[in-house]
Amino acid sequence: MTITAGLDVGGAHLKVARIDGENVLSVRQIACPLWQGLDRLDAALAEARPLIADASRHAVTMTGELSDLFRDRKTGVETLVSRLEREFGPTARFWMGTRGFGNSNEARRNHVDVGSTNFLATAALIGARARDALLIDFGSTTADIVPVRDGKPVPRGLTDADRLATGELVYTGLTRTAVMGVATRAPFKGRSQTLAREYLATMADIRRILGTLPDGVDQHATADGRGKSVEESVARLARMFGCDSADGTLEDWRAAAATIREVQLESILDGCREVLRATPLPVEAQIIAAGIGAYEVAAIAVGLQRKCLTFGELAGATACPIAATSCAPAVAVALLLPSNAGE
Repeated sequence: MTITAGLDVGGAHLKVARIDGENVLSVRQIACPLWQGLDRLDAALAEARPLIADASRHAVTMTGELSDLFRDRKTGVETLVSRLEREFGPTARFWMGTRGFGNSNEARRNHVDVGSTNFLATAALIGARARDALLIDFGSTTADIVPVRDGKPVPRGLTDADRLATGELVYTGLTRTAVMGVATRAPFKGRSQTLAREYLATMADIRRILGTLPDGVDQHATADGRGKSVEESVARLARMFGCDSADGTLEDWRAAAATIREVQLESILDGCREVLRATPLPVEAQIIAAGIGAYEVAAIAVGLQRKCLTFGELAGATACPIAATSCAPAVAVALLLPSNAGE
């Protein structure tokens, strides 16, 4: 049995997959607030070791180079590649987008191709299994929208800057995005009003209030450093309205939260429409839902009038379909790594 470890090193989470050939054995997301220092990555890697201790091959992709820990993306890629090479040795292989995989030296020389191209790995695996599709990976921080046509990813943008311009990157996430970054107005008790433009509540609070936040996906501190009960989430949302939680019932706050959620999903839907206008796909092309927000992608698929399939289902991850869907790029790079890589 040859075990391959796939790793997606982000600025907030480390995602790890353990693969035996085509079989996805286990997948895990580990909190990794990289902006607080490289020791956070060290701690996350230490936590991941028991899961992948028997891996003889390691495939790595990353978005963590964008962390404000680093002065620029080049420094971020170089630093992370060196740290991961130290962890896994010279046989570690790094995803370089359209260039495929490379060793650590190649990764350092091609930092633009290494940084934040994990979406291409997921889309490439989808292309190998579905001729035409639209990937929507709704994670904790961002939503990636990638068209796949004739078995290949066909994004118009490859960098974050270009993808923000094409609609293929929507900078909004299931949990970590501040409410003030989603909506400037919302209704409360029948009256529409502006919201405080302050970091007082997050979309994790919105989904906790609505009762739709999956267990274990919100792995970071709240806006006020307090707890994660529904009551505490309501208190944070109330401050966005200049109110206290006692100024409304739970149903009042749920109505307000529902509107804010709808505004967020509409922004992703707008991105999808922009992508599909530029890159039309056959009507039978499915939405492939990935990320911790894959369950929300189903609602977006309805808006697009397309069928929806999760990445875990497509990847055949019968042992852990939800985890594989949530950590799609980690699974993808492990499955895409050539059998002779590292030799």
